[in-house]
Amino acid sequence: MFDNAFFTEWDQVQAGFVKTLWLFAWSLVLATALGTVLGSFRVSPIPSLRAAGTAYVNVFRNTPLVLILVLGVFVVPTLGFNDLGFDFGLYRFDTFDVMAIIGLSLYTAAFVCEAIRSGVNSVALGQAEAARSIGMSFGQSLKLVVLPQAFRAIVPPLTSIYIALVKNTSVAAIVGVTEAAYVMKKLGNQFTSDIYWIFLGFALGYVVIVLAISGIANLIENKLAVSR
Repeated sequence: MFDNAFFTEWDQVQAGFVKTLWLFAWSLVLATALGTVLGSFRVSPIPSLRAAGTAYVNVFRNTPLVLILVLGVFVVPTLGFNDLGFDFGLYRFDTFDVMAIIGLSLYTAAFVCEAIRSGVNSVALGQAEAARSIGMSFGQSLKLVVLPQAFRAIVPPLTSIYIALVKNTSVAAIVGVTEAAYVMKKLGNQFTSDIYWIFLGFALGYVVIVLAISGIANLIENKLAVSR
């Protein structure tokens, strides 16, 4: 059982999943930050901001992720951005990694935006009116009153978005990012006799990551529910 390529080439398997987790972590942070800003635009009283938020969502939510990544990898370098790599501690991200993170973040931010907009709309209108009655601006009431309550309501949909993000990291293999799906294909081509074990091992790896995200989300949801 343990003499198949999934275990004998464990260093490659481990490196692939480490790259997947890095892509996920960076994209999660950037997509959440950008999605929160866009969600604020979507509920803003300023028409131009609402239009900008709506346009962003319509463009990125309806554009295939593969197309976004391919455009990033093959078009952006022609604009003069040839070396976007950087070091983070002892870990090195090359240009392909950076473009994959940017593409995943831009794509996922559109879904985060819509989740946040739904969460804001679920907050009782009286909350914002009360904030304005004591002299808060729209930005202050959104930041201090509405968004904290909205995030409590959107933990389940955000969890689904983040789970989809983990699985979407596999698309980065198409543009040469050496994450888990890339390593799986490479090992499958090299060790055809072990292909079923390789597929099963990588599938279980993704399942473990998804279960970990779900478990963390459940803990957060329960904690927020108790604190209400």
